[in-house]
Amino acid sequence: MAHVIPFHGTLYNPSTVGDVRQVVAPPYDIIDPTLQKTLHDRHPNNVIRLELGYEQPGDSASNNKYTRAAVALKEWLNSGALRRDSQPAIYYHTIEYHPPYSAPGTPTKLFKGFLSTVELEEFGSGKIYPHENTRAAAKTDRLNLLEACRANFSPIISLYSDPGNEILTLIEQSIAAEKPRIDFQDDEGFRQRLWSVTDKTVLDKVVQIMNTKQLFIADGHHRYETALNYRRARRQLPAAPATPQPYDNVLMLFASLEDKGLTVLPTHRVLTTPVPAPSELLRRLESLFDVTPFPFQPSNEPQARGQFIDTLRSRGQTMPVFGLALRNDPQYYLLALKAAHRPSGATSPRDRLDVSLLQQHVIATLCSTQSEQEAILYSKDDHEALNWVRQGTGTAALLLNPTRVAEVQAVASAGERMPHKSTYFFPKPLTGLVMNVMEG
Repeated sequence: MAHVIPFHGTLYNPSTVGDVRQVVAPPYDIIDPTLQKTLHDRHPNNVIRLELGYEQPGDSASNNKYTRAAVALKEWLNSGALRRDSQPAIYYHTIEYHPPYSAPGTPTKLFKGFLSTVELEEFGSGKIYPHENTRAAAKTDRLNLLEACRANFSPIISLYSDPGNEILTLIEQSIAAEKPRIDFQDDEGFRQRLWSVTDKTVLDKVVQIMNTKQLFIADGHHRYETALNYRRARRQLPAAPATPQPYDNVLMLFASLEDKGLTVLPTHRVLTTPVPAPSELLRRLESLFDVTPFPFQPSNEPQARGQFIDTLRSRGQTMPVFGLALRNDPQYYLLALKAAHRPSGATSPRDRLDVSLLQQHVIATLCSTQSEQEAILYSKDDHEALNWVRQGTGTAALLLNPTRVAEVQAVASAGERMPHKSTYFFPKPLTGLVMNVMEG
């Protein structure tokens, strides 16, 4: 199964760079241009300069953001801003955070996992499973960076099943008396902590247990497929070594499927193209859905909205239910898929997903062309999606319940891929806490 390989992690050296919180960054794919500039200006050694550099006028094949990242990486290693650990290790990582979009006073959650490298496996081997499709442009960008720097700056997130919490218990016992190497509150107010685990007995045991596990990629499909493509390219070079090489492995953050600290957020759809009038739209849907309206006046809209969202969540525990809001319509609607149209146990795991049912029964009705579907906006926030419609940005909002982790596992195990933007795992690990800088 999964072959975890403890590695010599590369970490920032606080005695050189100062406060580590000034040099880390969120994952590159959630950074907008404003945040990119903020991070670039924050510190001359911020990891953004490696992970997501600026394009410049006059860039060429030999001088571009990828080659500049490679130069910076070499300089930071030489100057001591980055330092490679002398012992192989895995890195225990926790994030204490407030669940996003939760009510004030909601208790914090604690995400737990560990960072290591893992031997790359082709999909279909029965060891590492994807669950989402990827896009070529993103893989080209990541491949260019990997070829230039020969390093993984941010980890792929993978899930494994460990109902008895055997692995994390073993790790936690080994570092119980140690202070974390990294301990700070990030820009979101989340507490980030990191420990090194170097005890060979513990490492051997973790490797042994993980060797019985299947892995399900939760986040980082583009980076994983990029690592596979990079390995293929290196193996095809003349006189490529037959022995294992650093490019045979990739950096991962491993978390348990059963971890209560892992949050999966829904990704709501907001249409921006014209939709039928409410009466006509509901007429089209009534053969498939039981419709429950939540009417409101301006004075009681917040209360009606709260009841609407709460009912969506509670009823969604037992059946496919969607939320609908329409521009200039003073009602919210719950759409509960009628029993006759619900998928049977023989239906594929992918086609049983709420997001697949929404696509099949609602979005395909409202967005008949590819251009209309490409005009859809996405939001993880219930209120943001509804506000976009109330304020006129969208014509209709379609609210989903979050995909369950067990559903992700079922889809991946069946060799299927989820529709675009089906899952959003939270929290996202910061880039730059631990890096995998390859030799050779």
